[in-house]
Amino acid sequence: MEIEKTDIEGVVLIRPKVYTDERGYFMETFSDRWFRENVADVDFVQDNESRSTFGVIRGLHFQRPPFAQGKLVRCTRGKVLDIALDIRSGSPTYGHWVSAVLSDENKCQFYVPEGFAHGFAVLSGEAVFQYKCTNYYHPEAEGGIALDSVGIEWQIPALKRIISAKDLNHVDFCDFKTPF
Repeated sequence: MEIEKTDIEGVVLIRPKVYTDERGYFMETFSDRWFRENVADVDFVQDNESRSTFGVIRGLHFQRPPFAQGKLVRCTRGKVLDIALDIRSGSPTYGHWVSAVLSDENKCQFYVPEGFAHGFAVLSGEAVFQYKCTNYYHPEAEGGIALDSVGIEWQIPALKRIISAKDLNHVDFCDFKTPF
């Protein structure tokens, strides 16, 4: 696996080694030892999966401490634009975001540490998205930032966006008080 650093410390894109032949392909998607040695020394405790159609935007979500989550994400079917927004108090990149296109073709993974809000937009007809999380989900700790309050170009026309009522009611970033 290869690591590609982003403009924000701690957020990385991981490109797996893919072995192909006439039968198809093989790749290692996760190795605890490799991840701890090369990316972050964290424990993953929960795996999640979602399926969405074109135009769905999910996010920007986070969990407040002590239930904060780091996430290792990938798209196993289709294509998404994945976003990590730095919400760590005192961080030199506070309020900055980075993105990566994840797809079943590029097979890349994106690591989003604790202290970030996370979201994605579905760019293909359908997408299956998987998350490895460093903490269990706690509904009382969830939070969110308004999707259009930090200048993200979601690559989905406004009239084609499918956004949950909950995600439409998150606080604007300018009014956000970070718990990190």
